[in-house]
Amino acid sequence: MSDVYIPGVKSRFNTEKIIEDLMKVERIPKDRAEKNVDRLTTEKGYWTDVGRRMSALRDSARSLYSFQNPFNDRIVNSSDEWAITGTATREAVEQERFFTVKQIAQADRFLSTPLDDKFKVESGTYTFTVGKDEISFNFRGGSLKEFTEALNRRGQNKIQASIISVTSGSKSLLIESKVTGEENRLGFKDAAERLGEQTGMAQKSYDTRRSIMGEPMMVKAGEQASIAVSPALAPSSSLVLRLETSTALKASEPWNPPKPPPGPSIPAAGAVSYGGIVVENDASKVELPSWTPPQPPRRVDDMSVISLGFSDGTTKELPALADSASFSGRQYRLDEISGGKTIVSIDIANRNTHRDVSLRNIEVFDPSSVGGVRPLNAISQAQDAIIAMEGIEIKRSSNNIDDLLPGVTLTVRAATEKPVKLNVEPDREGVKDAIIGLVGNYNRLMAEINILTRTDDKVIEELSYLTKEEQDDYRKRLGAFQADSTLTQFRSTLQRVASVAYPTSLERDLALLTQIGVGTDIRRGGASAGYDPSRLRGYLEIDEKALDAAIATKFAGIKELFGYDTNGDLLADTGVAYSLETMTKPYVETGGFIALKTGTVDNRIDQEKRRIDTMDRQLANKEADLKVQYGQMESAYSRMEQMSGTLDRFSQQNSNNNR
Repeated sequence: MSDVYIPGVKSRFNTEKIIEDLMKVERIPKDRAEKNVDRLTTEKGYWTDVGRRMSALRDSARSLYSFQNPFNDRIVNSSDEWAITGTATREAVEQERFFTVKQIAQADRFLSTPLDDKFKVESGTYTFTVGKDEISFNFRGGSLKEFTEALNRRGQNKIQASIISVTSGSKSLLIESKVTGEENRLGFKDAAERLGEQTGMAQKSYDTRRSIMGEPMMVKAGEQASIAVSPALAPSSSLVLRLETSTALKASEPWNPPKPPPGPSIPAAGAVSYGGIVVENDASKVELPSWTPPQPPRRVDDMSVISLGFSDGTTKELPALADSASFSGRQYRLDEISGGKTIVSIDIANRNTHRDVSLRNIEVFDPSSVGGVRPLNAISQAQDAIIAMEGIEIKRSSNNIDDLLPGVTLTVRAATEKPVKLNVEPDREGVKDAIIGLVGNYNRLMAEINILTRTDDKVIEELSYLTKEEQDDYRKRLGAFQADSTLTQFRSTLQRVASVAYPTSLERDLALLTQIGVGTDIRRGGASAGYDPSRLRGYLEIDEKALDAAIATKFAGIKELFGYDTNGDLLADTGVAYSLETMTKPYVETGGFIALKTGTVDNRIDQEKRRIDTMDRQLANKEADLKVQYGQMESAYSRMEQMSGTLDRFSQQNSNNNR
């Protein structure tokens, strides 16, 4: 069916299509400029990716020789991580220590007897103590849940309460200190003391502390002393003996052996005189035995000085003391030492020849009694962590000990029966990871440059680690910068940096990356030595076994291989990492080569965009002009049609009149 022309609705001559076809021709320069903008934007993206790869390589290189290099990191390896572990800072010294964990630090945890679900806590002022700190609050009375919530709100991270469903229909109240250490005992006062008795958590106790001797007593070298314990301590006693000791070392006097004995005194032999002639007798002779000087007195070092005396006449030595110029405290559980015997004395036998021993503040006390309250069901009791480092006993209130070895924090986890070895050593695994990271960033940058400067598709196929999407994306980049000599020169310099020799203290034994298992052609045992073009593209390989062996045996040399100070100014001035950082710096720093490249591309993009904006305005004006012109043509044609119709009707009318 033929098109129907409706004036004012549809153009008779399809002027819209004519204008659109004309505008397509006019838009060709603009389309060309837009494609140029897209091309420049893609080019800028390529340069940005190259800059990012260079920055990653520079950061990896700088991390291997800067102040924060992994060669100065330290780790702590424990032969029994269930018992004791540690962490080390860069200030820690490489060392090997043996520790025995005698006990871990604990906090008081007291549990009540099973309570009925309907048990109510009375109103009152509830006061709890944790060491020297006091937590006190008023409670208006209520359920166990309301009481625990009120206590936990005011616990200040020092005390906590919880409800435990021990049996069906009953609950137990657990109140625990959150601070470990013998000095941080959990105590009850005011209404809290009554609550402890009502719940079967604690009971009143009387002060069992008894002082045996307060003033210092010195037992000189070679002397003995005995301190009577009256009244005697019963064999079932759970008391703790606490005392303070100090030692004073005496300078050893030089040994002067005695002179040999002179022998017996013999009188003169006498003489006979006759006729003026004197005849003298021969002098008497005494054969003396050969002289053997006595041995110097034996030096005695015996720190097992203190023992307990029992009612049956036997004794039990306490653990050996440690030398200390100032008084240091120590304590012993008597029920673990007495063996069911009654203690009647504390004996001191100083068998040392050059050491005086002093004692003071000897007392016994019940460790479970605090403030007149004794727990009846203690899940754990407050105690210090006690460890022995190669025979030296150390006591701390926390299981985290950071003041024993400089730069090392120890974490005590469980008691041990035999010594645990702790090694503070370099973080060799961290160094290995840093080297692998450097090689990875090096290869990524080398691959990026190879793809941008070459047109051979094999460059992409050799990169087996790329995904299918990454391969497709890289194929679009093939040869994009093949005419750019700067990247080609950079690649050559990069290969040279990775292959030349560098000075180290090991000299020829360690001067090349290949000597630690890193290189462009690391052939492993059984590998083919045939031609492989991928090995000529500058990628680095790692022989992990060789790298592990080098890190284990040439650790200091590897550090120097990556960054070495040759002039003594404490700043690295040569090495693989130093050279890589130095060569990439001009490219990625502010105002560097990559910034200039992207800046130039940005300027060209801005110019093209300004041209596009100008052409948009020109095209809009052109299109408007065409529409006006074709509109005028349509109007003129319509008027001509109208005039033609008028003439036709006038002619027809004249013909009709002539008939």
